[in-house]
Formats: sequence, C-alpha cells, structure tokens
Amino acid sequence: MPADLTQNAILSVREASRKIVRDLGFMRPTLAGTDLSPSAVHAIIEIGNSPGLTANRLGKILLLEKSSVSRMLNRLMEKGLVAETANEADGRSKILALTTDGLLMFADIDRFANLRVGRALHALGANARRGAVEGLRAYAEALEITRHGGARDSAPNIEIVASFRPGAIGRIAEMHGRYYARDWGFPPVFEARVAAGLADFVPRLDRPMNQMWLAMQNGEIVGSAAIDGEDLGDRKAHLRWVIVEDGLRGSGTGRRLVAEATGFCDQQGFAEIHLWTFKGLDAARKLYESAGFVLAEEWLGNQWGMDLPEQRFVRLKD
Repeated sequence: MPADLTQNAILSVREASRKIVRDLGFMRPTLAGTDLSPSAVHAIIEIGNSPGLTANRLGKILLLEKSSVSRMLNRLMEKGLVAETANEADGRSKILALTTDGLLMFADIDRFANLRVGRALHALGANARRGAVEGLRAYAEALEITRHGGARDSAPNIEIVASFRPGAIGRIAEMHGRYYARDWGFPPVFEARVAAGLADFVPRLDRPMNQMWLAMQNGEIVGSAAIDGEDLGDRKAHLRWVIVEDGLRGSGTGRRLVAEATGFCDQQGFAEIHLWTFKGLDAARKLYESAGFVLAEEWLGNQWGMDLPEQRFVRLKD
C-alpha cells in the first residue's frame, strides 16, 4: 500500500464521500430537480445510456434486488417514462426503453447534472481539476474491483521480503500505534513499547535465529512479522509484530507473513513458537489457529499499557 494510504487518508476519502452524497442531493427523497427517487433517477440514466438494457441487467448495475427493480420499473411505467418491448434474443426477458416523456426527463437530468458538476469543477484550478477527474475515475473503478472481490482475492503488487528496510522501525510502530489507539484505545505508551522492542531486536537480525519479514507494495512497507529466536531460549521462537496496514486486512497478506515466519522456524528447528496477544482480536486468532497455533494461557494483564485479558498461543513443531 502506498505511503499516503494512512488512516488520515482513509478518513479524508470517507468525509469527502459523505459531502458528495449530501451536496449532490442523495439524502433527499427526490433527486436532480425531479420528483423521482435517487434510484429511479439512476434507472432513467442507465436506460437512456444503454440501449437494449433488461430489468435483470439494470438490477445488477444499480445493485438492487429483483423485487426492488420490479417495483421501481412499474412506477416509472405508470408515469409514462419507461416502456418494455419484446426481447427477440430471449423471450423470457424484455427490453427497457425510455418513452418520449422519459427521453425529455433524461435530457433534463443530464442538463441538471452537467451544470452542477461543471460549476464545481470550474471552481478548481487546472491541475486540481485534472486530479479530481482522474482520481474520481480511478477511485470508482477501485470500488467496483473490490466489490467483486479483486482486492480480497489478490492484493495487488504485494511482495514479502525477508530483510530490514530503512524506516521499518518507525513504520511498524506507526501501524501498530494507529490501529490499536483507534480501535482499542491503547495509550501512547503502547506505541513507544513497540518502537523500543524493535530498536532492541533489529541489531540482532544478523544472527541466524532471528528474522523479519516486510510486506512491500510499490516500495512502501504495508505489513510486518518477525521471529525473535533468542528472547525465550530453550528452542522456543517468539512471533512478534504481526501487522497489516488498513485496507489490506483480509487480502491474505497477514497469512503470507505468518506462513513465512512459521516456515522459517521449522527450517531452523525451533520446537515451539509462542506469541502474545489479547482476547477480542477474532480475525487474528483465526489466522493464528489456521497456522497451527493453540491457545495455551489466558490472564488479566497490563503489558500493553491497559488492563486486558491477555493470551499466549503456542505452535508445536510437527
């Protein structure tokens, strides 16, 4: 994930999306200067722009259930805006088309939208205008790709590297600090402890029992995991600093990092791998258990700067 995809960037896009929805009128019962609902307006636009469109295809475009599309089309036909004709290619469906009144409505919606968007773009400078147009197009395409499972099935351009990279200590501490402060209310001391632990560990990476893995995307660190083979002793490895950046959770990146770490431990001949976490991280627990870890101990502790039901998981070598 690029370095600019921080939590602030995600929140900024969400805020901008809310403003767009409000300012373009999608919170109102009608849209685009018509007496039609937002979904009906979108239906008029899609039918007007797509000759030969069927009700089934319209539902997929608008992400609406079949019953909702049927009710909406019935209302539009009652208003005399939409008509159905036989589909010669498939007798089970009908082709949707705009009537004369529907075409007039389509033209009115088009003028309304062009004027509204044109005014906003005109308020921007040339560079900002190009950036807005290109960015919105790319963002809309990315939303569609992720809706169809693209990002979840295969996070793009993610490479797992077994080496330290400059800036890794700060980046890993930042990812931990942001996530656990935002979602779990961890105090600043937690991020400081992460950074201190990394600062102690990184100088020991030249020893064969220690290793760090970084998930890289476009040259930026978007995830991490490490095996500390010294701090527990007695042929026990310590899995530490498993984290994946916001937006990539569920992409399989965390699973790949843990697989690298457990594979390394097997090659090095560690009898056990231990990790410490806390109760409530359900997705992480599923990941660890799928990698062969078993809950070994649970207690109320404070090692992360606040009272939590802490847990220790163990994976024994097969």
